[in-house]
Amino acid sequence: MIAGERQLTKQECDVLEHLLSLEFSGARELRRQLQDAWVTGSWSSDNQSPSINIKVADHLPAAPIPDDIVPVRAIVKSEDGEPAGELILWLTDGKISALEYAWVTDCMPSGLPDVNSIELSASR
Repeated sequence: MIAGERQLTKQECDVLEHLLSLEFSGARELRRQLQDAWVTGSWSSDNQSPSINIKVADHLPAAPIPDDIVPVRAIVKSEDGEPAGELILWLTDGKISALEYAWVTDCMPSGLPDVNSIELSASR
């Protein structure tokens, strides 16, 4: 890691592991990438956004998935069961490159959701 980079937090690891808990082509490689991944920056200049850029060690195998998003739909539900947002895991060259939290509420979330509020399904 270089200056300004940091290890994934426990919450970030928990969310990423949850998103990769479904079986799809490349899931095994992506799960392995979590063992040596770190945060290279936030999506906001004040570091308040829960969306982050991620770097994975070069020596880890790439997933056989085209550059795009992981084929998992991850809907974040509010306490009353209504959709509050969606988590999107981005890939570049078969490696995890970002975790986006796209919210549909009026206020930006202060952090990632608890995994119990994330409803997963296969996409594509």
